[in-house]
Amino acid sequence: MGKIKGGFYKRGVITIPSERIISRIFLIRGKKVMIDRDLAELYEVGTKALNLAVKRNIDRFPPDFMFQLSEK
Repeated sequence: MGKIKGGFYKRGVITIPSERIISRIFLIRGKKVMIDRDLAELYEVGTKALNLAVKRNIDRFPPDFMFQLSEK
C-alpha cells in the first residue's frame, strides 16, 4: 500500500481521513461546499487541472456539483 500526503491509496483508490475532508467543508448560503483549491490539494493536483477535468467530464456530475460565487 502506497502513501500520499495525509492519506493512503491502494489500486487506484485514495483513502483520505474524514477529518481532513470535514475541516474543509464550509456552509455558504445554506449549502455545504468545498473550495476548489482545497479539493485539488486533497487529490494532489493543481486547481486548474481539477476544474478542467470537471468541465471535460461534466456529464458525470450532478448539475449543482460546481458553481461560482457571486455577490448576490
